[in-house]
Amino acid sequence: MPEAGLTQPELRCIGCNATFADPARDFRCIHCGDLLEVAYTVESSPVGAPALETLWRSRKMSLDPADQSGVWRFREMLPILPDARAAVTLREGNTPVYPMPRCARSAGVDHLLAKHQGMNPTGSFKDTGMTAALSVARLKGFEWVGCASTGNTSASMAAYAARAGMRALVLLPEGKIAWGKLAQSVDYGAHTVQLKTDFDGCVNVLIEVVRRYPLYLLNSMNPYRLEGQKTAAFELMEQLDWQVPDHLIVPGGNLANSSALGKGFVEMRSIGLIRTLPRISIIQAAGANPLVRCMKEFGGRRMEPVKAETRATAIRIGNPASWKKAVAVLRETGGACEQVSEEEIAAAKQEIGAEGIGCEPASAATLAGLKNLVRSGFVRRADSVVLLLTGHCLKDPEYTLDMRKPALAIDADPAAVIQLLEASGA
Repeated sequence: MPEAGLTQPELRCIGCNATFADPARDFRCIHCGDLLEVAYTVESSPVGAPALETLWRSRKMSLDPADQSGVWRFREMLPILPDARAAVTLREGNTPVYPMPRCARSAGVDHLLAKHQGMNPTGSFKDTGMTAALSVARLKGFEWVGCASTGNTSASMAAYAARAGMRALVLLPEGKIAWGKLAQSVDYGAHTVQLKTDFDGCVNVLIEVVRRYPLYLLNSMNPYRLEGQKTAAFELMEQLDWQVPDHLIVPGGNLANSSALGKGFVEMRSIGLIRTLPRISIIQAAGANPLVRCMKEFGGRRMEPVKAETRATAIRIGNPASWKKAVAVLRETGGACEQVSEEEIAAAKQEIGAEGIGCEPASAATLAGLKNLVRSGFVRRADSVVLLLTGHCLKDPEYTLDMRKPALAIDADPAAVIQLLEASGA
């Protein structure tokens, strides 16, 4: 182990700074009701950052499952397990960064990359957090884990629970989940239940279940989820040779991912891995925009829930749990918070697909938001920009088929096919 990293983890309230060795089942502060986060003491060393960079790079050649994980490879920055070899892992992380030249031209910037977290084992960024939180659940001896979900969390939790030999409860809003995501949680053997309510109603029911039954909560109010998700920031910086981009643009649903990424960048700066922070901007759908309203109407001091309506199911959340953490990230990094329309999301999704990449609708909100930020002057043409794509394009195939023409059906005749090609200008 190198002479650097983060040590002495403790759970600390983001509101009153109270610390807890044994948190409440819902991971809320018993004094003020705010969320908890994992806080560390920085271990200083004059050779810290170079040693970490070398160690993390060397682990890429290792056959150890913990080293092959794009989360546990960075375990010095999340010492939440006594031994990383005890982690429940599906080789999560290790997701690619793609140049996006066509989208860059469309958005009006010269330098655009996309970090595609949809290339995780279950097709979304949730895997990086789930490996951390579910590993803690197993360490604590729980048999049952549970989540409320719009789809991606349920798929991820179900897969990791199955891998660990644990039992999983998934609560979903009836009729408001993409079938591809629902199929995943069913395929992995989770007890999957649709409730006659929205996502926020599912969360309320789950909290009551957790208080009455020995079931470990794996929604994003669980601070260990964010510890895993922050490693995408470490991985991104390694892929960029530790050159910090000017902007990182993230879709905003329950707001834990933007919170986790901000935490990761701040911690990297604290031990000297980077000197500056990217501006982290959060993009929401216009029909599910509680953070946008929070920032514009109340200056980030108060959030009023909204009735969320958007076809981008992953961000169809009207009462995000991590809004205070997200506000802190916006302030710390100087980022922006914007909303985009359904039409803008659909157009951006088509443009990302034309790059040969593809993503779920929520991810496309980032490109749509970037265009608005360029028009407003917040992002300049010469700025370096990274979009965080959070989900795979096959998460919601119904969306694509509804928005685009389905495959044509013609006679099984070569002449007919050639005529079609000529008509398309091929």
